[in-house]
Amino acid sequence: MNRKAHFLVPIVLFAVAVFAQDQPSFPRPTGEGNYVVHNYRFQDGETLPTLNLHYYTYGTPRYDASGRTTNAVLILHGTGGSGLQFVRPQFAGVLFGPGQLLDASKYFIILPDNVGHGKSSKPSDGLHMKFPHYDYADMVALQHLLLTQALKVNHLKIVMGTSMGCMHSWMWVEDYPDFVDDAVPLACLPVQIAGRNRMMRRMAMDSITMDPAWDHGEYKQQPPGLRGAIEMLLIMGSSPLQMQKNFPTAQKADAFLENFLANGMKHYDANDFLYQFDASRDYDPSAKLGDIKARVYFINSADDYINPPELGIAQREIAKVKHGRFILLPITDKTRGHGTHTLPAIWGKYLGELLHESAAN
Repeated sequence: MNRKAHFLVPIVLFAVAVFAQDQPSFPRPTGEGNYVVHNYRFQDGETLPTLNLHYYTYGTPRYDASGRTTNAVLILHGTGGSGLQFVRPQFAGVLFGPGQLLDASKYFIILPDNVGHGKSSKPSDGLHMKFPHYDYADMVALQHLLLTQALKVNHLKIVMGTSMGCMHSWMWVEDYPDFVDDAVPLACLPVQIAGRNRMMRRMAMDSITMDPAWDHGEYKQQPPGLRGAIEMLLIMGSSPLQMQKNFPTAQKADAFLENFLANGMKHYDANDFLYQFDASRDYDPSAKLGDIKARVYFINSADDYINPPELGIAQREIAKVKHGRFILLPITDKTRGHGTHTLPAIWGKYLGELLHESAAN
C-alpha cells in the first residue's frame, strides 16, 4: 500500500506495525501474550480442543478497594484486522502518549486479536473450512473470557472499536451491562446488516466460493477469486474525495490499484476472509438498545460508504439509548471515508468530552 497516499482501507489494514528506525516516535505495547482456551464450545455447538487468543497491552491495571478494575480500556479491531492496527503513529501516537487522552501511564489498554484474526486461532492454521463457524457472539464472549481469565480485568472504563469492533462495542454494552462504564462505537450501525452492506459482503464472499480454484477451502495457493473479494473491499472502504485527490490520473489510479491488490493477495487467506465476513451473519443489537446502561458516544463519518448517513439509521437508533449521543463527522480534507475510524486526530475531541462527562458523574 502506498503510504504517501494517506489512504486507509477501513475493514482491513494491510499494515502490520512496522518498527523501523525511520518510523515516527509513538508508544509501543508494554505487554504481549497468548491465552489458551481448552475445549471451547461455540454458539452453534462446535468445539475446538485448543483455541489461542493473542493480545497486546499498554500500561497496568488498577483496582479500587473492592477489587474492581478502574482503568481498563478495550479497543477492538475491524474485520480482517488485528490489535496491531492500533499500534501506529496515527492512533497510538495520538492517544496513548504522556498527557494524551488515553495516557498509557494511567490506563490499562487491551488490544486483542479476535478469533479468526491476527495471531489468534484461525482457519488458515490448518483446519481450513473445518474450523468452527464463529459469529460475533462467540467473538465477544471470547473477548470477555480473555479479560476476566487471562488479564484479571473485571470492569471496563471504556470499550471502543472500529467497524466490526464498533459492532462488538454495541454487543458489549448489551451483553455485559454492568461491566462497562462508557462506549465509543466507531463506524457501524446498531442494526442488522442488510441492504447494500449485506450485498457487498455476499459479493465478496461469493467471489471466493464460486471460484473452482477455491476447492471447498483445500486450495494449495490463494484462489484468483480472492482478488475479486479484495476489490470489493477497496470499494467498500473508499473515500471518493481523497482517491480523486491522490490519484488524479489514470496512470496513478492504475498503479495504486495494482499495488493494493498485490499487497492484498500476499496478506489475505481466502478461508480466513470467508469466516471473517460470515461472522456478521446474525448481528443485530437493535432490540436491546433501550436497555443499555453505559454512556455511548457513537461516531460515524459522513463519507462512509458502508454506513452512509442518508439512511438515517444512526440518528433514529441512538434516540433509544438512554445515555447516548451520535456524532456525524462532516466530510473534510482530513476524513478518509470508513477508515476515518482509525484517525483519532479527527474524532478525539469527542472522546475527550466523554471522559470529561464520565469524570463528572
